[in-house]
Parts: sequence; C-alpha cells; structure tokens
Amino acid sequence: MSDKHAPATANWSYPTAIRFGAGRIAEIADACAAAGISRPLLVTDKGLAGLPITQRTRDLMAAGGLGDALFADVDPNPNEINLASGVDAYLAGGHDGVIAFGGGSGLDLGKMVAFMAGQTRPVWDFEDIGDWWTRADASAIAPIIAVPTTAGTGSEVGRASVITNSVSHVKKIIFHPKVLPTVVICDPELTVGMPDFITAGTGLDAFAHCVEAYSSPHYHPMSQGIALEGMRLVIENLPRAYRAGDDLVARANMMSAAMMGATAFQKGLGAIHALSHPVGAVYNTHHGTTNAVCMPAVLALNAAEIRARFDTAAPYLGIEGGFDGFCDFVQRFNDSFAIPRRLGDMGVGNDRIEELVEMALADPSCGGNPVPLSSNNLQELFSAVI
Repeated sequence: MSDKHAPATANWSYPTAIRFGAGRIAEIADACAAAGISRPLLVTDKGLAGLPITQRTRDLMAAGGLGDALFADVDPNPNEINLASGVDAYLAGGHDGVIAFGGGSGLDLGKMVAFMAGQTRPVWDFEDIGDWWTRADASAIAPIIAVPTTAGTGSEVGRASVITNSVSHVKKIIFHPKVLPTVVICDPELTVGMPDFITAGTGLDAFAHCVEAYSSPHYHPMSQGIALEGMRLVIENLPRAYRAGDDLVARANMMSAAMMGATAFQKGLGAIHALSHPVGAVYNTHHGTTNAVCMPAVLALNAAEIRARFDTAAPYLGIEGGFDGFCDFVQRFNDSFAIPRRLGDMGVGNDRIEELVEMALADPSCGGNPVPLSSNNLQELFSAVI
C-alpha cells in the first residue's frame, strides 16, 4: 500500500502491539483490558491537561468503567520531582497501570511512574549504563498504555525515558526492557490540533532520530533500513502536515515516522543528541527544535565517515547531489519551518560552553557518533551552533 493514500486502520505487533488508525482512541478501554489494567492513571503534561482530546479520553475511560484519574504535573523537560509526585498520585489512587498520554514529556514521565511505583531504589540507579537495569524489580513494573499526541519523540515504542535531574540539570536516560508499553494507540486525529511550530519541532525530532541512527557506525541492518524509510516519510509528509494541520494522511505518516525513528535509534544516536540534551536541560529549549538547529554542524563534523552512505541514500530520498546535496537540503528544510539557524536565537549563551561540553561528553549518545567526540570538537560544535 502506498503511503500517498490514507493509511488504513492496522494492528501491528512490532516493536509492540500497536493499534494504528484514525479514531482508535475509542478503543482505550479495550486496550486497558488487553494490558490487564482496570484502574489506570492517565499521565500527561500541563499543557494538554485541559484540552478537548484529553477530556474525551477521560470520558472514554469513565464510560469503560476505568474512572478518569488524571496526573498532569509534568514539566516540558520532566524531572524527578514530577516523577515523585506522579508516583504518589499512583499509589494514593490504588492504580494498577498507566496511560501515558501526550508528547515526549507526558509519555516519558508516564512510563517512569509505572516503572518506579514498585521500586525501592532511586530512579538514578537505573540509568542506561551497562546492566544497571537489572537492579530493578521487573515484577513490580506496572503495565503501560501509550497514546502519542505528537509525531516526534517515538517514546511510545521506546524502552527508556529521559528524566532531568533538577539539581544538576543533567538529562538522564532511564532504561528497562519492560518500560516498553504493552499497547500503543496511534490515532492521527489526536495530532490535528498541534500548533505549526510544534508540528515542525516534533517532526524534525523524528527526522534527527532517523538521520543519527542511519549515521551510527554500529551494526544493525534492520535499524538502518527503518531509519532510511523514516527519513523519506518525514521529507515527504512534514511539509504537508505543517501547511495543513488537518491532513490526516500526512499526520498518520508522521506518526509512523516517529515510531520508526525511535525503533531505529537502537542502532545509536550521536552528536546531535549529545548537544541537545545538555542544552535542553540547562536552557529548557524545545528538544526537537534544538536537534534541528544542531544537525547541519554535526553533519559537517561527520562528513568523512558518513559521506558514502548518504551518497547512496540521497537518490532514494529524492535529493540530488549525494551527501553535499543532503546537507544543503537539511538547511533548506529547517528554514522552511522557520527554525532558527543558531541556538543563540533560542536564548542559549556562550557563557556556559565548558559546562555544556562536560555534560555532552557524559551523555550516552556520544557513543553512537561516527567521529569520536572530544572536548575539542564539542567545544567547536557548541561555538558553531550557538
């Protein structure tokens, strides 16, 4: 089936059970039953809490005999304070599962509430380092239903969440295989009301995931293929979703691209995310937009290592000129969505570059960059993008 036509309703079992199609939020009660949840806590962010899509979901929960419990004390870059409050609400309400609802912040925190509600160790003990995830009591992890309302992060099919340490302002990736949601409802109708700048920023986040996974030197042919097709879907559909927010075909294809990016980056992320994680933690910038600003400079850094593979990819993506043509396209693509060319335009200053470099070096995304990252080249990168 061509993606140029409205995607049909579909049920996918990769990488988890996914109910894909317009209007499928109506199946929320059935999805909870499939996951063994009878008393869910819906976790979302402050901005979504009062919107009609959230109220409709709560109404569907109540009509299905699930109650309509809501926790929405979630910041744009969620931290351990939000997490503790969410766990308290979960335990106080006697819940037995979580509906993680929203963009990256709501999805990430919802997953962590389900994860941490039954643990006795602090969340930082489960950072994505080595086998730290084995410290968790896997039997105490509650089931999760994920309902994305943006098309970017792909957290709905991820086995980790990003949580910001409110003291150190460092973003930490918390990982456990059972954090992968049991059921995902991907309903493109839920994304129709996104403002155009959020459509752009989240869509470019999905693009960054695919570009970095495709660039990563690690061996993972399945992820490589998914990343390439994900790039194509973004290139062809993000402009349509940006121009016409009610284009359900474009919205659906962007939701697919977001899931593909998050599935593909098992292969690795790189310097784009190593830069954007500390910038987002310190300056509270929008993650996807930050990624987009950083991408041209990172492509230039990695040119010698990734030129050949993008020379091969460019014709498939409809881009002339191989790798150089791809780099030119990326800047034009950003410009078409009014993305700033420098982080300085987003309030990021030069005064904390040394701190940002140190944080970037500690970020696990460094390991997937084709060119080894050092204090010197990261200093140059931050100077270039700020």
